[in-house]
Amino acid sequence: MPHWSVYTGDSEPHDGVDRLPPPPPWRAFDGEPVLPTPRDADDEAAVSPDRVHRARTYVAAPESVQLVNAALVLRRPLLVTGPPGTGKSSLAYAVARELRLGPVLRWNITSRSTLSDGLYQYDPLSRLYAARQAAARRAGASSGDLPGAGRGTANEASAAGADGVEDHLRLGPLGTALLPYDRPRVLLVDEIDKSDLDLPNDLLNVLEEGQYEIPELMRAARHSADAATAEVLADGTDTPVPVTRGRVRCRAFPFVVLTSNGEREFPPAFLRRCVRLKLRRPDHEQLTEIVRAHLATPPGEADHLITRFLNRAADGELATDQLLNALYLTGVAGLDPASRDALADELMPYLTPTADTDGF
Repeated sequence: MPHWSVYTGDSEPHDGVDRLPPPPPWRAFDGEPVLPTPRDADDEAAVSPDRVHRARTYVAAPESVQLVNAALVLRRPLLVTGPPGTGKSSLAYAVARELRLGPVLRWNITSRSTLSDGLYQYDPLSRLYAARQAAARRAGASSGDLPGAGRGTANEASAAGADGVEDHLRLGPLGTALLPYDRPRVLLVDEIDKSDLDLPNDLLNVLEEGQYEIPELMRAARHSADAATAEVLADGTDTPVPVTRGRVRCRAFPFVVLTSNGEREFPPAFLRRCVRLKLRRPDHEQLTEIVRAHLATPPGEADHLITRFLNRAADGELATDQLLNALYLTGVAGLDPASRDALADELMPYLTPTADTDGF
């Protein structure tokens, strides 16, 4: 393996990320104050059995290993395309586990997702309510006794003081990934091809600069010296992190995995700034290794259904997890060969209609 590689793909955790070569001069960042990388134990979801399993059992192809390392060294996002069920999302969890980069920050994209959704969420209504409650306490009466209760104003919102903004603001997965951590955080931007046309370019600008601003905190800092540094909650944790004057800048650029099913074209400027990995459908040998990793099934017992899966996949779209489901259930059921094959076919329907079928 080249000396610049830190990710091996063997799923064994290590501190090889500390050997990561320095970034290119145009990708060096200096955010402060430096924050320690959270532990997996700090996030309940990170230690859930399903996430641990998918990270531990991921089988990385040599091309995947090489391009993951390229993205890490170049401090560039990794755009992973491929058919459903080829392990695009699982790659992020495998890298985080092996390199001990803490809990994966996941941003699931929909057609309504915007850049601000990924950066942070601010709730002005809850702040207004808190301001009214504070005003009521100062007046020595409950908010329900106040005349005009429920009809807040901007002036009332300021009554709580500028330093109350952070209590109603939480960083999103993208915003958290760009905090000045001492190690790269892993950010999974899942199914970016579902986004609207503007999001890829909007996202590109933030990732190119490695920083963003929070206007609400910037205004608070201008109005009060006490609000220069705000303690805000980050994604996946209830431990606050410091944000100075409303500006967040990374130190170790995050390892960003953007997944796509290849259903849309992306702007050339976006593609130019990503390391691009195309995952192909696994062959018989790779499927055997995947099955062994997930189910510990002896190769001989799985060989028949793997062959059947590949034969069916030649006529339509199938996903690897359909094969795993079929192997697991037919193994548990203890069926005779004919019943096993019939059940397996029912569990492996085509994901898209074919010329000869209606999807099955």
